[in-house]
Amino acid sequence: MDSYDVSESTPRQSTSSRPEDYFISATFLQKRLESVRKQTSFIPPSPRRKIPHCSQLQEDVDPQKVAFLLHKQWTLYSLTPLYKFSYSSIKEYSRLLNAFIVAEKQKGLAVEVGEDFNIKVIFSTLLGIKGTQKDPEALLVQILSKSQLPSEDREGKVLWTGWFCCIFGDSLLETVSEDFTCLPLFLANGAESNTAIIGTWFQKTFDCYFSPLAINAFNLSWMAAMWTACKMDHYVATTEFLWSVPCSPQSLDISYAIHPEDAKALWDSVHKTPGEVTQEEVDLFMDCLYSHFHRHFKIHLSATRLVRVSTSVASAHTDGKIKILCHKYLIGVLAYLTELAIFQIE
Repeated sequence: MDSYDVSESTPRQSTSSRPEDYFISATFLQKRLESVRKQTSFIPPSPRRKIPHCSQLQEDVDPQKVAFLLHKQWTLYSLTPLYKFSYSSIKEYSRLLNAFIVAEKQKGLAVEVGEDFNIKVIFSTLLGIKGTQKDPEALLVQILSKSQLPSEDREGKVLWTGWFCCIFGDSLLETVSEDFTCLPLFLANGAESNTAIIGTWFQKTFDCYFSPLAINAFNLSWMAAMWTACKMDHYVATTEFLWSVPCSPQSLDISYAIHPEDAKALWDSVHKTPGEVTQEEVDLFMDCLYSHFHRHFKIHLSATRLVRVSTSVASAHTDGKIKILCHKYLIGVLAYLTELAIFQIE
C-alpha cells in the first residue's frame, strides 16, 4: 500500500477558472436547490445517521493521546473478533510481539523472549475512545526505537503506530461470545512492512483476520455531508473534493474546492431533519454541487468517480486513507468507520 498524503496530494490535472469561480457561491447554490429537487427522485425509505457530536466518554481521554491521533494519515483495515484476548495481559503481549518482530526481521536467528533489542513495543489502552460503555476499550500499539547509549533511558522516536477500536459496535458485540473481543476498526501509521508483521502476529495469536478497508464513492458522499453538517468553532481547511475520470492513456483528476462556510450554507439549505442526515439530503447536497460545476465547466461529475473528500473535520480517500483533524468529532468519525468495518466483516 503506497502512502497517500491527502494534504500534499497534487492532482495530475485540475479544472478551475478564476479564483472567484474556484470557491462556490452559497447564494448561487441555494438558488439551484429548487431545480435540483424537481429533477431528482429518491427511493424510500432513506437510511438515516446521526450528525457527529462530541461524546461524553471522549471527555475522559488523555488530551495528549487524542492530539497524537490527530493530523496523521491512517490506513484503514477491518478486523474480525480477537479470540482469548485479555487486557490484563498487554504487558506480556508487548514482550511477545517485540520478539516476533525481531525474529521476522532476522529470519534464521534464534531469538529469546525478553532479549534486549533496538526497538520497544508498547501496548496501552485509549480510555474513552468508545461510543457506549459496552464498547471494548480502544487499544494502542506502538513500535519505538531505543537509544544506543547505555545511559539513555528515555524512549526513542515512534517508528510505527496502530490502534484498534469499536465505536457503537452493538450489531457485532451482540453476535459473539465472551471469548471474543470485538475491535473491528484498525488504523495504522508507519511502514507497510511493520503493519504486515504485526498483522501476522495478531492473526496467529488471536485467530483473527485483517482486511484492507476501502471507502467507495457512496460512503465518501456520506462523509462529505456528515462532516459538512458539523458545527465548527472555526474552520481549519477548505472543503475539497477529488473526482477521477477514467481515460486513455492516463486518468484525469478533477479537483473542486469550496469555501467551508459556503459548503455549510448549502448543507443547511438541504437539511430538514434535526440531528440526523438522510440519504435524500446526501443525494441532494451532492447534486447541487454537480449542477454548479456543470454550469461553470460543462462537465458532468456524476459520470466520474469520487475518490477523495476533505473538510475541517477529517479527510478521506477511497484507497482507505484517513486523516482526522478535529478532536471534537473524533468519536463521530470513528463511529462511521466502525460501521463500515463491521459491514465488511459481516
